[in-house]
Amino acid sequence: MAEIKQFWIDRTTTPIGELIVVADHAGALRAVDWTEHEERMQRLLRLHYGSSIELEVKRDPHGLTTALRSYFTGNLAAIEMLPVATDGTAFQRSVWAALREIPCGTTVSYGELAVRLGKSAAVRAVGLANGANPVGIVVPCHRVIGANGALTGYGGGLERKQWLLQHEGALGGLFKQEPPNP
Repeated sequence: MAEIKQFWIDRTTTPIGELIVVADHAGALRAVDWTEHEERMQRLLRLHYGSSIELEVKRDPHGLTTALRSYFTGNLAAIEMLPVATDGTAFQRSVWAALREIPCGTTVSYGELAVRLGKSAAVRAVGLANGANPVGIVVPCHRVIGANGALTGYGGGLERKQWLLQHEGALGGLFKQEPPNP
């Protein structure tokens, strides 16, 4: 019989929607996602940790929800040192670690991130790993943009990506947005 993985789940309101926070009992974030993407988040949790997952409601597990709220009210550094524990391939985890090295208030392109990882030809793989990031905002996949400066792909929607980057001072009010696919 498979071991049951137990995590705590909380929700908090932000200026751009309700956020779900999933943490383990040791205090590490396992997932951060938007309420309307809860099904996707649960599917990723099952993919990474097996089908025997138990989510127990717990208010502000280990102060993680408070830290995220603090980020949204202007304390941008509140999330920098939050503990994160993710499953995934070694390559995905290397991309996610590299994302945490992107300073708040800055952006990098997918190509630049691939170069930083020593895998300059792996731009698409970097993009896929970026898109599979289970701990959005804290592992700041929103700080990755297209080579031409365009806001591209964000699981929470481009409007949220734009808001997050403006909140962090990375856009200065000017940005390019990829046109929608026909």
